[in-house]
Amino acid sequence: MADVQTVLSALEVFTGNPDKASLETANNWLQDFQHSSEAWSTCNILLLSPDVPFPAKLFAAQTFRTKVIYDLHQVDAAHRFALRDTLLTALERFATGPKNIMVQLCLAIAGLALQLPTWENPVQDMIDSFGRNSATVPTLLQFLTLLPEELTSNTRIPVTDEEYKEREAVLLTANGQKVLDLLSIYLQATGTTSDIQTQVFHCLSSWLAAGEITAVSLAQTPLLTYAFDALSSDQLFDAAVTTVCDIIHETQEIEDNMQVIELIVPRVIALKPKLSEFKDDPDRIRGYARIFTEAGETYRSLLLHHTETFFPIVEAIGECSAYSDLDIVPITFHFWMRLAQSIGKKPSVSPLFLDAYKALMDVMIRHLHFPADFTTLTGQEAENFRQFRHVMGDTLKDCCYVLGADVGLMTAYDMITTALSQGPNISWQEIEAPLFSMRSMGAEVDPKDNKAVAKIMDLIPSLPTHPRVRYAALLIIARYTEWINRHPEYIPNQLQYISAGFEDPDPEVNAAAGQALKYLCQDCSRHLVDFLPQLHTFLGSMGMKLSQDDKVQVYHAIAYVISAMPMDQAAQSLRTFALDIVAQVHTFTAKPTAPTKEEKQAINDAIENLEVMLGIIDTFGEQLPAACQNTCQEAWAIFEPFIVKYGADYVLCDRATRILRLGLNFFGNATLPIIPSVLSRMATEFETTGQSSYVWIAGKIIGRFGKEPNPALRTGFKDAFERCSAKVMRILSEQSPSQVPDVIEDYLQMVLQVIDFIPDILFQSTAFPITFRTAMASLTLVQSDAVFAALEVIRSIVAHDCLSPAPNQPPEFPAFAAAIRAVVDQEGLALTGYILSGFTGDFPEEASSVVVFILRMLAAVWPTQMLSWLPVVLQQLPSTSVPDQAKATFLSEITRCVILVRIEDMSYSMILNIGLSIQKSTTK
Repeated sequence: MADVQTVLSALEVFTGNPDKASLETANNWLQDFQHSSEAWSTCNILLLSPDVPFPAKLFAAQTFRTKVIYDLHQVDAAHRFALRDTLLTALERFATGPKNIMVQLCLAIAGLALQLPTWENPVQDMIDSFGRNSATVPTLLQFLTLLPEELTSNTRIPVTDEEYKEREAVLLTANGQKVLDLLSIYLQATGTTSDIQTQVFHCLSSWLAAGEITAVSLAQTPLLTYAFDALSSDQLFDAAVTTVCDIIHETQEIEDNMQVIELIVPRVIALKPKLSEFKDDPDRIRGYARIFTEAGETYRSLLLHHTETFFPIVEAIGECSAYSDLDIVPITFHFWMRLAQSIGKKPSVSPLFLDAYKALMDVMIRHLHFPADFTTLTGQEAENFRQFRHVMGDTLKDCCYVLGADVGLMTAYDMITTALSQGPNISWQEIEAPLFSMRSMGAEVDPKDNKAVAKIMDLIPSLPTHPRVRYAALLIIARYTEWINRHPEYIPNQLQYISAGFEDPDPEVNAAAGQALKYLCQDCSRHLVDFLPQLHTFLGSMGMKLSQDDKVQVYHAIAYVISAMPMDQAAQSLRTFALDIVAQVHTFTAKPTAPTKEEKQAINDAIENLEVMLGIIDTFGEQLPAACQNTCQEAWAIFEPFIVKYGADYVLCDRATRILRLGLNFFGNATLPIIPSVLSRMATEFETTGQSSYVWIAGKIIGRFGKEPNPALRTGFKDAFERCSAKVMRILSEQSPSQVPDVIEDYLQMVLQVIDFIPDILFQSTAFPITFRTAMASLTLVQSDAVFAALEVIRSIVAHDCLSPAPNQPPEFPAFAAAIRAVVDQEGLALTGYILSGFTGDFPEEASSVVVFILRMLAAVWPTQMLSWLPVVLQQLPSTSVPDQAKATFLSEITRCVILVRIEDMSYSMILNIGLSIQKSTTK
């Protein structure tokens, strides 16, 4: 009773207005309690005591379900039938509700039935206990509904594949016909209620989904007919729809179920008039749409081979696609896609299908229309509609796949010209929607030959200047730039239209213009070389008016054009645009007064623009053109003072180091003379500011030039590594790893480069122990990238080749091995603790193989120490996360493997399986 009162007190915390600490304390206690052995009896008292409040009873039911999954080993085999009887008694008590408690108890019983092979026939026992009394029939139906779902979807129940197959046959397969007969009886029983009938349909759907009731056996019962008849009932409609869909789905093996299909299809077609009858009832139409679409998808092959017979289903789906409620329309999209894929493989297409897709295209474009007053939509509604337009665009692509892209484009083109012919008062929606469809259909257009695109390009300059129309037209230009590349005579007009888009006051139009310019320059770069001076002039005149996003698009465009130039000309052009930006950096750095927030943002944007260009141009190769010969030193002479002055600003520091990274790639070996200076500056700034970007770029430099034999470089590498390591140690002495995960990750990434390219600098450095401890501390982080980096560092150290004696080893390997052994001897206990704690805790699942490999290497290279470390570490792991039985098994098997390793190589798969067994025992 003391435990009962403590549970009630802990649950009481959640009903008030507690502080965060109280909530966390109560939650942790309840979680620990749920995994305790005492929870079984305490929860039974909570469930059966009449005065216990509802939240506590629900918690008790949930605990039973959780413990059946994770903690059944706490119950002796001889007492498991008593546990079953306890659960059945509780279920009898709550047979009439509350439903959520009943559901948890049913799930607990289902999980126990799977794990209790000596319980010979649980389904029959449940029928005997709950199926004879009309008051408890709902409880039986709830259990029978949940049983297949729990067995087929809950992979956390700890049974082997073989055990599962055996019990699944006993629990489900052997009872399929019995359940079918039982449901037929309940459905037709005198005095049965609509609630019972709804449960019958839900239960039938569950067993159908599990594949335990066949369509043929179902057709021999009244259930098939009654499911269709129930569509006329308001109370049963939703459940009947789901059941009918499941029945149809179960007949997907056409040849095996042809007799049943012959019963289903006439009933489905007979529902078609209901679409008109209930046109003002969206819920009804949604249900019918589900049925027609399921039939269309399941019987697609029959549609293709017996088109006239089955075409009414296609017509019905077309009516659903044309319905005004856009929440219902997407139900049909998958059908149209799959049908289009099937039709596209046929040498000839029935005119009926062609007409259906033509009608669908008209319908989709009509649905694309923005509302007459778009301001009536909330922000979320407007965003949802925009997203839905792109989904409809995919269906338009399906139409083009069947009809051909020319037909699709000309349909939209004719809509626009018809609208334009009606005079200036036509609504912009009548033009914008077909324009949007043209962009969507672009994926199906062959840029080599398409006459419709030429008509569209000729039409664009004459379109109204409404912002939404101009926005759509600009994105069409962006979509068809591959076609424009083959027809360069259109470039001047399109450039003029794009330029006008930048002058539009609407920012979305500006963004569309930027995108159009970027793709035009990307795909038509060789035709735009002569236009580059105009782009430079354009930046000079319009640059201040453009948003940064739009400028980025323009610099993208410029870079694509430069990339298409001959190298010497490209180098000179890049220098022209880059010098504008570098001059801004120099002016900003030389400014005697502190910059304003706006000035900082402006210089950050300018460097971003240079970053964009270098990211696209990449490099001119090892032999730099004359225009770039001295640029590297000149650029560093400007950027180093900038970093010195503003290196503590996170945004500017990040931007500057990213441009340095691209500069390394662009200039290549031409940077070697300044690399020692760059490394020293990066180390100094990291020591001063603690910004992780400086460690990141140092790692990139080591990765790029680590193999260079230059003594000055190696001195620079050693100095940067040791200074960065010392700074990391100082940071971790003041802050926890969780407070600086970015610093930790970038430092470890640098260490990985050091191990790969200059291992002597790591292993022979006094900073090596610092590095190892930093990697261990990183295993406590929740950021997966940092954890992976730490594991990789540790793996690279404990599995280094120097630890495996072999002939002709490099002369420095013995010193490496001595350093590694000394560090692991000292830190091995802590390392093993971090590894197993994370493995059974919060490590990403993908880390399992690396963890097991590390454990294997520790056991192979430090076998005696490993056997002394493990008992201590396993004792520290909480039993709520790793059961004592799993700990004992793990220790026993590892000990056996360590002994085996002295005789023959250790089995990797054995350790992997042991590790996974502990991980599977964890409850998150």
